[in-house]
Amino acid sequence: MRGRLERLSRAQAELCRRLDYVFTEPALLERALTHRSHSSNHYERLEFLGDSILNFAVSTELYNRFPDLTEGELTRLRASLVKQETLAQTARQLGLGDSLVLGGGELKSGGFDRDSILADALEAVLGAIYLDSGIETARLLIVRLFTPHLDRLNTQVVPKDAKTQLQERLQKRSFAVPIYQVLGTSGDPHNQTFVVECRISELSLRTRGEGSTRRAAEQQAAREALERLEQQ
Repeated sequence: MRGRLERLSRAQAELCRRLDYVFTEPALLERALTHRSHSSNHYERLEFLGDSILNFAVSTELYNRFPDLTEGELTRLRASLVKQETLAQTARQLGLGDSLVLGGGELKSGGFDRDSILADALEAVLGAIYLDSGIETARLLIVRLFTPHLDRLNTQVVPKDAKTQLQERLQKRSFAVPIYQVLGTSGDPHNQTFVVECRISELSLRTRGEGSTRRAAEQQAAREALERLEQQ
């Protein structure tokens, strides 16, 4: 174990100890912790992979824990867990920010503690673990990390995100589903802001939302639409 950790920084080695995982290929961890502002050998491809592994592991755990819930309820429970806030919180508990390799601009702007970067890097680390040891090792580690969140779930009140709430409210009035359209993006490639419009044709209602991802911007636009409907 000591030999495998020698090539890593002290913070990265500490992260491995907190994860209770030792990489056979330490280069995978190094890439998973490298932001695109620092190097072209960055974590985004691993993040893409880790996102899928995370959704699979959480879906499997929810399926086994709650055999009486419907597909829609399971989907909403998963969405309440696999989100930026939860991932960033977990990353902070692991001290992941101390291990990040960032460019000068991101260092100065506090990128090591930004929710979006922490969440993305954690997904990249999970993707790296999958490549290093396989799906079962990655799944068990994810379940261990997310068990505190899973144990706190209240299945009597299955959360619904803003887009789901808006769609259900419109369907009750026999309206078509809202249309979401990206109006633009701004910022550096590694720190973008998305602007999305939510349009409800029957009500001639248009709202906008902003977020670090398209999904987050859509949710913000849907929340704004719900607030406007409450005022009508």
